[in-house]
Amino acid sequence: MELKNLQLSFPEDCNIILGQSHFIKTVEDLYEAMVNSVPGIRFGLAFSEASGPCLIRKDGTDNELIEVAVQNLRMLRAGHCFMIVMRDAFPINVLPAIKACREVVNIFCATANPTQVIVAESNQGCGILGVVDGFAPKGVELDTDISHRKKFLMDIGYKR
Repeated sequence: MELKNLQLSFPEDCNIILGQSHFIKTVEDLYEAMVNSVPGIRFGLAFSEASGPCLIRKDGTDNELIEVAVQNLRMLRAGHCFMIVMRDAFPINVLPAIKACREVVNIFCATANPTQVIVAESNQGCGILGVVDGFAPKGVELDTDISHRKKFLMDIGYKR
């Protein structure tokens, strides 16, 4: 078995969700979860099928973001995983609906940070072991950092 550390590639103004699921219906159900959570959302999604024709299935509302999701799954080469790339929305808006999808087994990350995926490759194929989401902590927040955090949450509409 070989371990690989693969860097995801997506636009800086986007958030992603990387997860694991198990059925061809994943694409339709994730699409519905996205558009029902945030009407008008711009996103692309791709799902790697792990049996039958083993295709990367795709859908979304933005062709550029669909292609970004497809290219990342091509690079990962792991079966039964999905990637959603969204613009002008946060994962917090869609995660409850994504987690409620019957096909979704696991969420590896939901982030806008640089993301590395740890993949194991065997003679059967590839599987995601985990992710490195962003960077290591540099310290503990001070009172000024707390104030900045609270102001940021108010600025983006999540707190009053």
